[in-house]
Amino acid sequence: MSFPWGRVALFVGGALFGSAGFSILGSKDAKKVYTHVTAAALRGRDAVMERAAVLRENCEDLVADAQDINEERYEAEKAQEIEWAKSILAAHEEECCCEEAAPEPEPEPAPAPKKAAAKKAPKKAAAAE
Repeated sequence: MSFPWGRVALFVGGALFGSAGFSILGSKDAKKVYTHVTAAALRGRDAVMERAAVLRENCEDLVADAQDINEERYEAEKAQEIEWAKSILAAHEEECCCEEAAPEPEPEPAPAPKKAAAKKAPKKAAAAE
């Protein structure tokens, strides 16, 4: 079994690169770069937030307009239903008024009731006398 010299070399190179990176990252020039990058990110965030606020306001306006349109539509439908109901009532009233105005035919006289034939007395009652 051989010793993994390649892996040891990678570890040592990584440790040297890391310590050199810390010293480079800690320098004044690097701090200036970080500051400028952070400032640019903050400006970008502000711009995005402004756009989001404008978009939100536009969406709220759209929703309000859509609600107004729906309210007008519902009111128009309701008015149409009321007119329809009024027309039905008017037609029914005309129909009822026309029936009342027309003379009603006189009912036919009822046939006279037939007189019942005199009942014969039972034979037993006649015999008892």
